[in-house]
Amino acid sequence: YDGSKGTAYVAYAGKVYDVSKSYQWKKGVHQIRHRAGRDLTRALKQAPHIPDSLFKFPVVGKLAQS
Repeated sequence: YDGSKGTAYVAYAGKVYDVSKSYQWKKGVHQIRHRAGRDLTRALKQAPHIPDSLFKFPVVGKLAQS
């Protein structure tokens, strides 16, 4: 769910979060740099904020191992 049809999910540390209602994730893009529908675990290690901001969103699943 990349946000292109309204629903935006991102993964972090094995969990999938629904960020659809966040203004910061409008249309599935956050700060031009991050895109919904992806695993952001590695990217958030370099982000200027802590991943705690994701924890306020509902967890909708677990990231499947490929």
